[in-house]
Amino acid sequence: MIRSMTGFGDASAHEQGTHYFAEVRALNNKYFKAVLRLPDALQPLEAELESILRHALHRGTVTLSVSVSDESADAALEINHEALQRYVDQLLQAPAVARGPVGLDLASLLALPGVLQPRSDEEERLRRARGVLRALAERCCEALIERRRREGEALATELRALLSVISDRLERIDARAGEVVAEYERRLKARVELLLQDAELVAEPPDLIREIAVYAEKTDIREEVTRLREHLRHFEDLLVGDDATPVGRTLDFLAQEMLREANTMASKSPNAEMARLIVDIKGAIDRIKEQVQNVE
Repeated sequence: MIRSMTGFGDASAHEQGTHYFAEVRALNNKYFKAVLRLPDALQPLEAELESILRHALHRGTVTLSVSVSDESADAALEINHEALQRYVDQLLQAPAVARGPVGLDLASLLALPGVLQPRSDEEERLRRARGVLRALAERCCEALIERRRREGEALATELRALLSVISDRLERIDARAGEVVAEYERRLKARVELLLQDAELVAEPPDLIREIAVYAEKTDIREEVTRLREHLRHFEDLLVGDDATPVGRTLDFLAQEMLREANTMASKSPNAEMARLIVDIKGAIDRIKEQVQNVE
């Protein structure tokens, strides 16, 4: 069963006073492209999380967004007292302070570089977050794949309807193809007999047969009809296959081949009714080409 390339999935967890939330969104892309949006403290996990996405998903621009809310006392940064004291000492020695009392703003002091530092147990917090986020990423991918599958079912239904249109028009063209040569033979004989009757001449049967054979060769579309039928069967097999391997590129290639056969048929078909049927086929193939761009 085919899967859509778009969709989203999310998951959350609460671990030791910390709330984790992850969301994965996927958009169309010919190849796989991962975009990760992580808090600064979790940047070391980027490669691991991208590997999980790449293993589960094969095509599309996939964006993983992670947010962390720590409600425990461990969320507080540590104050570097030595750095803070050094800043205060330097301020007290400034000329402006020497001329009179100056108020020191605590918030401004804490914002100075090096005053607030990560806790000493940051590695342990990162290790704990690694396990949680890996599990969340896998759950997000599972939810995304399920939504892709449901959208893929809708896509498959529409694609089958278009394949049915092509198959119907192809059968009508195939039935009409033999009549075209016979109709040309009748018209040619009637026209030649009329011209020869006025000139009081007699047409040689081999000459007529040769002319009809040349016309039949130029308008013979049996090979194109056979190949297009085979493309339709292959396309249908890919739609119903149980293999989870992405087939979007193969479907796109098949649609291009189907259009090539339809164009060749159009160039060989002088009959107006067949031309209208081929236009219907080409219109359905164009819609197929648009839809398969959404298939993983």
